[in-house]
Amino acid sequence: MKIISSPIQIRHRPQQIMLRGRMIRPVEQPEHATILVDSLTKDGHEAVAPAAHSLKPVFRVHERSYVEFLKTAYDKWREQPDAGLEVLPNTHHYRGFSGSNQPPGRPPANSVSGQAGWFVSDLNCAIGEETWVAVEASVRSAIHGAELCASGTESVFAACRPPGHHAYRDQAAGFCFLNNAAVAADILTATFGRIAVIDFDTHHGDGTQSIFYGRNDVFVGSVHTDPSGYYPFYVGYSDERGAGEGDGYNLNLPLPPGSGDDEFVAACKTLTAAAVDRGCHALVISAGWDAHEKDPLSVLRVSDDGFARIGEIIGRLQLPTVIVQEGGYSLDVIAQAPRRFLCGFANHHKD
Repeated sequence: MKIISSPIQIRHRPQQIMLRGRMIRPVEQPEHATILVDSLTKDGHEAVAPAAHSLKPVFRVHERSYVEFLKTAYDKWREQPDAGLEVLPNTHHYRGFSGSNQPPGRPPANSVSGQAGWFVSDLNCAIGEETWVAVEASVRSAIHGAELCASGTESVFAACRPPGHHAYRDQAAGFCFLNNAAVAADILTATFGRIAVIDFDTHHGDGTQSIFYGRNDVFVGSVHTDPSGYYPFYVGYSDERGAGEGDGYNLNLPLPPGSGDDEFVAACKTLTAAAVDRGCHALVISAGWDAHEKDPLSVLRVSDDGFARIGEIIGRLQLPTVIVQEGGYSLDVIAQAPRRFLCGFANHHKD
């Protein structure tokens, strides 16, 4: 299988996030991408750099003003007196208004601090000097993978970093800036019609859900930790089924803390069955390894064997598949779990 990744992706080197009132070093670090690609190539998979693709597919998923902010925020930030080393918001606009008497608000034209509060939803997305070039390279890996799949390659792994499934149409969140899986999924609809995004991760893919919530050409299914006590907290519940034309095309299967292989694998079976029932002709897999029992962020108890079983389930569908890297913060897990997953997948997929 081709593993799409650019060395430019490691140039995003965040220095700080907020955790329970303390600024700490982020768990999402460049070495995770390097270890992932190195471990997979040792198993005979082929590492391929993405081409310099146009970002036109990005603008079908993300607001142009948001992408422009990501490109320019750091330089504008550093022009401020006493600016810190990274862009981080210190204010946020209330977006939950309703009724005609409340204006929707807008990002301020002349304040990068105000723009940061509009376009960055939490303190997990510090923007540094080379964040944009890494983000751009990451989404190009997803674009490259999707275009390969659309042109006849049956399966491909886009080793994206930074990850993407928490990124909304116009907001960064949870280490994510551009939604790589959503960009790939949107590309595939042109070739395959209805497709499915299957997201397995300890965190709900809230950005992906939001982007496709009103669409019926992309089914989004996610298994993750119950958000009532876990990030992203506000969405990811089982009663979120889609809206308008998208009603019935969103399925969340939150699991209680402590859930292990059997529960996680059963949920993946349910999600893949739902994708088949809805007539999906291709897959995007948002693959997070942070549900692993050894991941520092996990409260789930999935093992290497569990990920191998999930690979088998997805491989048996025999559908064109783009696997997109999401979470995973233990170096040992990153070096092993994706290998086991791809082994299970390859044993049952026609590739």
